[in-house]
Amino acid sequence: MKFALALFAPPYAPSSRRALRFAETLLAQQHEITRVFFYQDAVHLASVLPITAQDECDISAAWQRFVATHQLDAVVCIAAALRRGVLDEVEAKRYGRAAANVAPGWQLSGLGQLHEAAQDVDRLICFGGD
Repeated sequence: MKFALALFAPPYAPSSRRALRFAETLLAQQHEITRVFFYQDAVHLASVLPITAQDECDISAAWQRFVATHQLDAVVCIAAALRRGVLDEVEAKRYGRAAANVAPGWQLSGLGQLHEAAQDVDRLICFGGD
């Protein structure tokens, strides 16, 4: 089956870890993940800047490794990202910021990417949010 995932919760929320375990299980069972869309506070998962305490799981780094290892289409909602200071090189330059912090391989794009993903899969699974 083909899946798209949408994450809404911040990195420290249990649903962020649950979503990663779910995604790992999907791939282990030979399913396909066509896109992972990060929205609301989940955009922080794309940032390379957070420092996690040594005795805690660094879920942002784990997501970044997972996306890179499996070459997934990781899309970060641009409106939510800009509002939270998560910027790629283009947006950092555009808004005159000193640095970008989006992990390599992740892209900022619009909410239409989530809609498009939902049209092309068997299941859209959402994690977190209100």
